Amino acid sequence: MMKTLLLNPPSFENFDAGASSRWPSTREVWSFWYPVWLAYPAAMIPNSRLLDASPHGVTPEETVRIAAEYEFIVLFTSTTGFHSDVKLAERMKASKPSLKIAFVGPHVSVEPEKSLMSSPAIDFVTYKEFDYAVRDFAAGKPLDEIPGVTFRKNGHFVATPPPPQTTDLDAIPWVTPIYKRDLDVTKYNIPFLLHPYISLYTTRGCPALCTFCLWPQTLDDHPWRERSVENTVEEVKFTLKNFPQVREIFFDDDTFTIRKDRVLALCEKFKPLKFTWSCNSRVHVDYETLKAMREAGCRLFITGFESGDPQILKNIKKGTTVEQAKTYMKNCKRVGIKVHGDFIIGLPGETPETIERTIQFAKDLDPETIQVSIAHAFPGTDLYRYVTENGFFRPQAEMTDGKGHQLPHIEYPGLPQEAMMEAVDRFYAEYYLRPRVIWRIVKKALFDSRERRRLVQEAREYLRLHSDRIQFIRRKRGLKAA
Repeated sequence: MMKTLLLNPPSFENFDAGASSRWPSTREVWSFWYPVWLAYPAAMIPNSRLLDASPHGVTPEETVRIAAEYEFIVLFTSTTGFHSDVKLAERMKASKPSLKIAFVGPHVSVEPEKSLMSSPAIDFVTYKEFDYAVRDFAAGKPLDEIPGVTFRKNGHFVATPPPPQTTDLDAIPWVTPIYKRDLDVTKYNIPFLLHPYISLYTTRGCPALCTFCLWPQTLDDHPWRERSVENTVEEVKFTLKNFPQVREIFFDDDTFTIRKDRVLALCEKFKPLKFTWSCNSRVHVDYETLKAMREAGCRLFITGFESGDPQILKNIKKGTTVEQAKTYMKNCKRVGIKVHGDFIIGLPGETPETIERTIQFAKDLDPETIQVSIAHAFPGTDLYRYVTENGFFRPQAEMTDGKGHQLPHIEYPGLPQEAMMEAVDRFYAEYYLRPRVIWRIVKKALFDSRERRRLVQEAREYLRLHSDRIQFIRRKRGLKAA
């Protein structure tokens, strides 16, 4: 086996860019997801190392020095961090010319030749799920015998046939032993999860057809595949035993709640373990399932509501309705499961009126916390095709600022970029500056000293970003006025 480094690179300071981030950017407040997708092949390749640079404060200079100790680098890149990652790869190659470098992740899956053309430092790129491709290369297998790779040969690009989809998820090693070996779990923070937390997958794929969603369209596909209940429970037991400091396990599946019988079977096994957990959920879950999940230790859902406008939900093929969302939230509150609600400004059909409708919708739902994102059209998604074909995409606009924070790169008639940015800022203000929400935050701070310190830090970070947004809005309006 080649001595292999699985790398989540330092693209920007505090940039949560790859390996498990479905929305690559620097967050409003300090946030990092685990590099789950890199942890799988790290577990398959003996004597490998998983380096998650940003949360561990590893600089580009340190990364180059570390890379020189290895023969093969697997770098998880993103659309927003790609150019920075290419520069880093060139520095690593200059330091050690014999180094082999593979770029993996959604961006290179959909633009393989363009990615290779960006720099000779990239030896090959992979297509979608890359666990076995990088393992086989590390084992010495020639590239032209490995499914799902694109590389240069004799001045031409060669793309091997796509690999068969991974269906036996129990055959893939657990990620948590790699976390134990290579990561400091206290470096990972998500504001609405208990700290420290651990995340892992129990399934792959998502049958939903949301046009904006990056993962099912570019990496893990729509067919839903599951680990066995027994295999999942055994990894939970390992986690509870080996990470006593962890306060919560987060199941990061795209659609953990998609099949009722499986959820109920897991809950039956989870209940005697008496641990706290959370997961992603859609609004289709019924009361019986919610009740069983709460009794088994489920504390919180991340739920993508996206918009309060029925037509926008149809435009993005969300497969849910406003009425379903209201019933779901009512039942979640009834059983005592908290909800972190995700909303997006700038989806197809967005107008100033639909934005107001969504803000009011969020207030009516009243989830525990919210995230408001700007619509990003990532290559390979239906949203990207829609906005480019209809002239709404602004290719000259950056997706992020110099710090990695989101910027709008879509613009509709009657809804310019600065209006979307202003709507995001106002959405947060109108939602969180309500008495009931202020009291929720104060109550949490009063009775939990750890949460109090984290809330103070988050408030400072959010105010800095608020200032940056205001400057962006003023700059845009000033340019247009001029």
